[in-house]
Amino acid sequence: MTLKKKITLGELRKDYVMDKFVIYPGQYEELSNENTGGSICPYCPGNEKYTQPAIVSLVIKSGILQRLSDSEGNIVNDWSVRVFNSNKPIIVPHSSTLYTDKPLYSEPAYGYHQILVATPHHNQNFSQISVDQWCNVLLVLQDRIRWLYTQKKVTYVSVYINNGNVCGTKIDHSHIDIVTFSEIPPFIESKALLSHKFVNENGNCPSCIAISTELNGPRQILATDYFIAFCPWASIYPYEFSIYPKKHSTTLTKISQKEIFDLAMILRSTLGGMAQVLNNPSFNLIFQLSPEKKNSRQFHWHIEIYPHTSERSGLEKGFGVFVNNILPEMSASKLGAAARKEIAKIVGVD
Repeated sequence: MTLKKKITLGELRKDYVMDKFVIYPGQYEELSNENTGGSICPYCPGNEKYTQPAIVSLVIKSGILQRLSDSEGNIVNDWSVRVFNSNKPIIVPHSSTLYTDKPLYSEPAYGYHQILVATPHHNQNFSQISVDQWCNVLLVLQDRIRWLYTQKKVTYVSVYINNGNVCGTKIDHSHIDIVTFSEIPPFIESKALLSHKFVNENGNCPSCIAISTELNGPRQILATDYFIAFCPWASIYPYEFSIYPKKHSTTLTKISQKEIFDLAMILRSTLGGMAQVLNNPSFNLIFQLSPEKKNSRQFHWHIEIYPHTSERSGLEKGFGVFVNNILPEMSASKLGAAARKEIAKIVGVD
């Protein structure tokens, strides 16, 4: 069995001046000489010994969902969704006295890093997962976020997908990373502050205004009863798109069972459409959720999807000025046509 043992703690460093930080994960050593040799996927059924024990294993028996967990010497089989602590986390729930002051500020990289395996099937990517399976994933994700927010020193829970080697993952099996922070990430804090300021000055949520503007417009990809997918007016990357709840909401944990089904439908359709248009690209998918602990500055939660179609230039990296050679209206037209075909197949088959 290949499990990793941390031999040095991770470190979080902040920039000299700018409000940004970088995590330097701790170093690890092998606990066993046995390894997968690169040919065995640790996330596939039957290979559970290559991961940490399951915190949650969602099992479907006689049409009933059961939440189980691995116990000593007893691994849950026939799971639909599986969650466990990462073998090589970028942060860990351990304390340390590693603090330094400005201008070289650092602190322990403290928190939880969990992996949610979204399907037992190795070759089933996110654009192929059924609507029912997406519902299972979202239900487990809700449960994990709620639990993590009950833990000490957890101020923010981040949820993201790195799909494809060029987008930050080394394991092809469809999975979601869940990483917590002891303070709100600067990007999220900035978004919350700007949204809060906009509401105070204009009396309405900026995202709600954007949704009403994009609904049935040239940048809309798809709309369901509760959600809308569209390419933003100032899209940074080609074929970038976002999914927003139509009704103002600040976090995934507050949506209903009907809304979960609707979100599963639009995720499956838009990702399926993107796979058709761009020939199964690598992509990043980020859940932009408001903080849920002691924070009055909230924003309209949403999902952002960034397919990998080009490299970032020096203009983008050095100055924050982005160049996108494809208008969002054109991206939306192609993605929308493909997504509507996907949803038609889903309605006809699922």
